Amino acid sequence: MLSGPRVLEDPLAEQTLATPAKKWAREYETIYILRPTVEAEDARKVSDRVTDVMNRLNGKITKVETWGMRRLAYLIEKHSRGIFVYVRYAAFGDVVAEVERNLRLLDSVIRFQTIRVRDNVEMDDVEVDPEETKFDAIERGEDEVEPTTAERLGMAEREERSSSRDSSSDERGSSDERGSDDDDAESDDDAKSGAAKVKAKAKSADAKSDDAPSDDAPSDDDADDTADDKSGESDDDEEGEEDK
Repeated sequence: MLSGPRVLEDPLAEQTLATPAKKWAREYETIYILRPTVEAEDARKVSDRVTDVMNRLNGKITKVETWGMRRLAYLIEKHSRGIFVYVRYAAFGDVVAEVERNLRLLDSVIRFQTIRVRDNVEMDDVEVDPEETKFDAIERGEDEVEPTTAERLGMAEREERSSSRDSSSDERGSSDERGSDDDDAESDDDAKSGAAKVKAKAKSADAKSDDAPSDDAPSDDDADDTADDKSGESDDDEEGEEDK
């Protein structure tokens, strides 16, 4: 005869089924960036919203730091700077989603990011220091000058580089001009020295020509021959007269 299903009576299994599974929390870090021109009241609204989410969903804030005004790596909504706020807390996964949802709805927040730091956190073991979980009052920053299109595209920086190149080229041009002037001066000196050498050679040639006998002037041999001819002619004349 068939009987119904047998139920094993196991005290350990019954205890396991009766005890709900333990839910572990995690530790997170959230950094949100406020506009540089945010008002103190708007900044307080953001911190109050984060605190309210933690209280409703059993999260615990363990550390809050206001890093102040910092320069951004790139423009965010035409802002090059922002006010950074760091929040560390222990909570469950649904808390992170709710915190980010509220930050997204607030116009004062221009960017936020959350990272997971540690798993398997026992919420009962998390200690909270009230002095380290206070949000500092944020004062309104100076009005930020909106960068021009040329500055956003980097053209202003290129203009500075081009001006520096122009200045360097001007310096090179001036140095080249100085060098050409020096070359001209050296060429003038060389021309003058060459002309002086030519004049000296001409003078020495003139001096040598003065010392050398000219073709028209009779030489010593020619003078002796002329004297002999004249003496012969005089002897012939004397003999002619005697014949007479």
